[in-house]
Amino acid sequence: MKKRWLSPLGRRLALREWLVLSTILLTITAILGWQNGLGRLDQARYDLFLSTKSAAANEDIIIVAIDDYSLSELGRWPSWSRATHAELIQRLNRAMPRAIGFDVIMSEAEPHQPGATSSGDQQLAAALRQNGRTVLPVTMTNAGRGLTVSLPTPELARAAHALGHINLAYDSDGVVRSVFLREGQHDVWWPQFSAALLATGNPAQAARMPAQDKEAPTFSGIDNWQRADQMHIPFTGSTGHVRSVPYVSVLRGEVPDEFFTDKYVLVGATALGMSDSYPTPVSGSTGAMPGVEIHAQILSSLLNGERIRLANAWEAMLFTVTPVFMAMLGYLLLSPRRALFAALMWLLTTIAASYIGLCYMGIWLPPSIALIAVTISYPLWSWRRLEVAITYLGQEFDRLNREPHLLPEQQPAAHSMEMTDVLEQRISAMENAARRVRDLRQFVSDNLDNLPDATLVTTIDGRILLANKHANNYYWGIGYDEVCGLSVIELLQQLKMPQPVDQAANLSFDWPQLLDLEHAAALSNGISVQDHKGRDLLVKSAPCYSADNLLTGWIVSILDISTIRAAERSRDETLRFLSHDMRAPQASILALLELQQESSSALSQQELFTRIEKACRKTLGLADNFVQLARAESQEYRLEEVDFQDMLFDAADEMWSLAKSRHIDLQVDIAEGEYPVNVDRVLMTRALTNLISNAINYSPDHTKIQCSARAQQLNDQTHVVCNIRDHGYGIAEADQGKLFQRFQRVDLPNQPRHEGVGLGLVFVKTVIERHQGEIRFSSTAGKGTTFTLTLPLAANSMP
Repeated sequence: MKKRWLSPLGRRLALREWLVLSTILLTITAILGWQNGLGRLDQARYDLFLSTKSAAANEDIIIVAIDDYSLSELGRWPSWSRATHAELIQRLNRAMPRAIGFDVIMSEAEPHQPGATSSGDQQLAAALRQNGRTVLPVTMTNAGRGLTVSLPTPELARAAHALGHINLAYDSDGVVRSVFLREGQHDVWWPQFSAALLATGNPAQAARMPAQDKEAPTFSGIDNWQRADQMHIPFTGSTGHVRSVPYVSVLRGEVPDEFFTDKYVLVGATALGMSDSYPTPVSGSTGAMPGVEIHAQILSSLLNGERIRLANAWEAMLFTVTPVFMAMLGYLLLSPRRALFAALMWLLTTIAASYIGLCYMGIWLPPSIALIAVTISYPLWSWRRLEVAITYLGQEFDRLNREPHLLPEQQPAAHSMEMTDVLEQRISAMENAARRVRDLRQFVSDNLDNLPDATLVTTIDGRILLANKHANNYYWGIGYDEVCGLSVIELLQQLKMPQPVDQAANLSFDWPQLLDLEHAAALSNGISVQDHKGRDLLVKSAPCYSADNLLTGWIVSILDISTIRAAERSRDETLRFLSHDMRAPQASILALLELQQESSSALSQQELFTRIEKACRKTLGLADNFVQLARAESQEYRLEEVDFQDMLFDAADEMWSLAKSRHIDLQVDIAEGEYPVNVDRVLMTRALTNLISNAINYSPDHTKIQCSARAQQLNDQTHVVCNIRDHGYGIAEADQGKLFQRFQRVDLPNQPRHEGVGLGLVFVKTVIERHQGEIRFSSTAGKGTTFTLTLPLAANSMP
């Protein structure tokens, strides 16, 4: 159907359908594209593209192959003596190659042959030292005790110029497509075999390798085996692509020396059955490629400065989304036939772009997601357009079907085959209408249940129709588990002390007024009540109207405002503190100044200044306590890792002079070790100072105070436990319950009275608990008090 044939409604439907389908397809393709492909499906295309790439073999690389011919001439492997390898190295030495990569594992020493003047290992080591440009392999092995590195024998390792690992990286399908340029264990790293060859033969070129290779992320495997600098190998040919000569031919001198001059020579096995072959994207019909040839391909890519990188997530997503969006745009703007040709063009463009990116630009852009999305988009769009056409033809019936059916309607009979589609449309419309009703009811039910407060929906007379889970789980005190069908007035009458918010306290109130439109405006701010558990609640109601603006019921919500009421009580306590305790010293200063104006009542200047200073210091101390408590209760904690014993010593040093003036022995005893904790140092030091200060103030002269710290394991975590013990007046059992309450002071008749408003220990408790710690105390009147605070040590720290 062409767009110009559609009515305005049809065009709106077409655009809506296009937007919905485009959004769904683009979202799915963007998510999958961000994940960089569809795994094995894209890996198969990767292999297909790479296998079609052909390039001439690098003339600077030659493989000396331990092939079937060499085995038939020199005997089966591994019976070859290392003296044979030494002879090969000596022959290659005469040709002066750039570097030699000896891809033969020699992790065990060769037995000394009777009658021989030197062992094969000694001869090979001598040849390696003479060459000075040979790289030997390193592998990882698992001998039943986890992954370990397998090195050449110490004699050979010392003689080699460098060591390089020969491990390859397998993808999920078991194919080798990449290698890690660095691998190691326990912070000991080995370069990849080919990278070590490059560094041996051309150190300057190796130093110019791209910076991202040296800074690539490290991937940790099992047993602390680490791998870094992953490189996807740009294979340039199948098995046998790199030039090679038989091992035995080189050994016999059948290959001229100049053939190896200034070349990179790799010695390794290519014979069948030697278990040194791996599946690669370019293995072809052989099924596997010898490991030495894979290393030659890696060396070739390093020499040519080539590598394949996987597209970044945003690049892959953009590559995937672009053809899908363009195809969808063609469906909207073009005729169906032209849109089909456009989709086919974008399929071919995607394949070509992915192939060019891999084979010529060295970047892998996985195409499968885009290909699948573009392929299915056309039939999906055609199907949706057909649906739009059918919907457009039956729009009047659908509109009627969406209206409320107050009276039964006679269904027309199908007289002919032409009526079948109309009936199916009507059935479909009825199914959609029923589904919409069910979905709407489920939507209302879910939203009602997910409201954070108890909510009830009632009839006009207050009979409960719907209740969310909070309302059903709330304890009403009447023994019902399900409140639907009950009267909301009966439920609310179980609540105590109803008082309309912002209304006069002596105003009479009855619960039926909550469901009365005449009182709705006056009670718009709700009713403040308390429940059986002493929680503060706010009950609010709102009328529900129909489409004809008729009252159909009420929505009643019950909000828990206990936290708000607690904050208001805290505010009132603070106001009382400001109005009384902080005003009293200022009033004393004013009274002193008034007395000073009369000569008969005037004080000496020294006494006047002393009293004024005392009042000012009291005011300053009260303000400081109040500000410190406010900061302790705020969110602005500046955490840092501090040794707890440093803070304890700082607090003790600060209180030393006060203790000395009272002839009190202040002792600090800390168990050996370190106690790192993540705390706000200023607040925590102030809390310790408050505890020590209280211990001094509430202790007689000539006593002692003991501060100790030790580590203790609590709940599978190490904590520092600090005890501050005095031998003072102690706290009576009756007063211990109000010790950590605001503006509460504990004084015994036989002890000196100290200045303060009861905020010090509240501050201490707040600071300790905000640091995930705990504070407790034990006290006996007349014998002293011990405060014990516990703090978790910083993660991964042990004293």
